[in-house]
Amino acid sequence: MNLTKKLRAEGGRLRLKDYSAGDTLGVNKAHVDETQPDLLLRLNELQERFYAQDRNALLIILQGMDAAGKDGIVKHVIGAVNPAGCSIKSFKAPSTKELEHDFLWRCHAEFPERGHLGIFNRSYYEEALIVRVHPEYLIRQKLPAKPKPPELWDHRLEDIRHFESYAVRNGTRIVKFFLNISRKEQAGRLLARIDDPFRNWKITESDLQERAYWKDYMKAYQAILDQTSTDDAPWFVIPADHKWFARYAVSKILVDILEDIDPQYPVTASGQKRKLLKLRQALAIEAKG
Repeated sequence: MNLTKKLRAEGGRLRLKDYSAGDTLGVNKAHVDETQPDLLLRLNELQERFYAQDRNALLIILQGMDAAGKDGIVKHVIGAVNPAGCSIKSFKAPSTKELEHDFLWRCHAEFPERGHLGIFNRSYYEEALIVRVHPEYLIRQKLPAKPKPPELWDHRLEDIRHFESYAVRNGTRIVKFFLNISRKEQAGRLLARIDDPFRNWKITESDLQERAYWKDYMKAYQAILDQTSTDDAPWFVIPADHKWFARYAVSKILVDILEDIDPQYPVTASGQKRKLLKLRQALAIEAKG
């Protein structure tokens, strides 16, 4: 089964309620335990070639409700590759300076350079997500009088589509993961954070308060997935109730995308090869001595 094809969101007719957060698409944990190490080795190999080629950049966007597993993806999947070729950015509430610019400005400044993987733990999509659920946050953004919600959200998603197309045309591939966790599973994970004193720091009162807006968030996510999953920058809806499956699925999709890019090590020019051979002879003599 082609997980990449199966999990890709098809914009224009998406219904989030049709996606099961607990589905594993027939993949069993024993298979994942056996194959995941080799999959991560392959990811590391492709990332090394990607870094050496220094032609494209790859932006990986992680979105999901609190406790959906975004940090776990960073640790267990992205953690398998060379950190020298990666950048990770978590976006919190915008600062006073950031609010003096358009809503894409602070994220664009953090885009990965060529040869690098950039990971956004939350992203510019928050401006059509949390701000949509809490429109009172718009007051600080000093926007023009028009348009107003709900038209504003459609405008922002249109701006994002154009922005992502621009980035892709200029060499940045974009892949977006929505970690689809159920409300029940989220409750269990939040309880575990409360019960474990070493994980209390990972939960705040606002995390619990936001659960009251669950339906509003799902409505916002559906609009985002439906309107911004494009050929340039596809969304993948990852069933996230089982952490092992979510990490496996993200790993598999990233490997497939990098294999599609097919990065290659730079070809050494003949003149440079001759120089290297001379250097090798000198080093060989030194090594023997």
